[in-house]
Amino acid sequence: MTKKILIITDNLVDQINGVVTTYKNIEPYAARDGYSIDYINPGRYRYVDCPKYNEVKLAYPKNLGKTIEEISPDHIHIATEGLIGLFARRYLTVHRFNYNTAYHTKFPEAIKTLFGVPEIFTWPLIRWFHSNSNAVLTTTKSMVEELKSHGFSDNVVPWTRGVDREIFKPAERKANEKIVLLNVGRVSKEKNLEKFYEIDIPNCQKIQVGDGPMLGKYIKRYPDVNFVGSKRGVELAHYYQQADVFVFPSCWDTFGLVMIEAMACGTPVAAFPVQGPIDVIDNDITGVMDANLSTAIKKALDLDRENAPQQRYSRVDHSRSLDEVIPRRSRISSPHSSPAARPCAWARP
Repeated sequence: MTKKILIITDNLVDQINGVVTTYKNIEPYAARDGYSIDYINPGRYRYVDCPKYNEVKLAYPKNLGKTIEEISPDHIHIATEGLIGLFARRYLTVHRFNYNTAYHTKFPEAIKTLFGVPEIFTWPLIRWFHSNSNAVLTTTKSMVEELKSHGFSDNVVPWTRGVDREIFKPAERKANEKIVLLNVGRVSKEKNLEKFYEIDIPNCQKIQVGDGPMLGKYIKRYPDVNFVGSKRGVELAHYYQQADVFVFPSCWDTFGLVMIEAMACGTPVAAFPVQGPIDVIDNDITGVMDANLSTAIKKALDLDRENAPQQRYSRVDHSRSLDEVIPRRSRISSPHSSPAARPCAWARP
């Protein structure tokens, strides 16, 4: 009998970003293992873009509880800390559902960058949001330790990411007349893309794949950058495969799925030595981390491209992402057990 997984998110399911991609990538493996996935997302309601951060949609989830009851899920997961996530948290807590959550984005740092709100005010809110979760799924062991350092309990667990190795793989490359530097992702202020666009390396072509709220402004400000819009699947893999170096200037991503996609295609990564790259890059082997991004790029150009696809995450497919989490979710706890003793992450008591 098929079991139902309900994912509650403040992202639209057809958006192109790391959070949505993470869940969409495990759908085939869920179906293979006897699970169906349903979503409660802003597409069910009227919504507006969050100011300065249009990846998150603001929606009032009318009749949310009724929708949850109609779906009647076996497992429940809150993916984001937005309005729908908040209403879902309240309903599930009041009605004593077991559920788990995910920490994908460094929201305290993002909110500080976008709105100037000090992190001292936002960390308590983030900690409260996840406090009733049976398991908080995050990206790496270092993120587990960081969340614990901010007062999270021992229910924080790392959640492996992977790539579709049928799509993201090395391919024959054409001879580039210029050094091709690539970034893929949301074109927004918090991604620190100015550091990439303003790099002065002779005879290079900078390519930006992606869309976002700063796209129009950056197109005018940086005419030497080739903005090609959003790409998916094989077309996206082609950009990775033909690039000489993938440049990742972000300083607050919890992981950076695009880095392992690039490495799976044989392209080394240049990044700052911060969380995310530190967890993903084997320094001086699959990429280079340096406080000077230009230095990292120049060193990455000399790396052996055959090493990049051997990076540990590049060799993991999405079945691992599902296999690591579902067994933990599928065990139903006793209604009389304490929250600390509950082994279940998504199951309803």
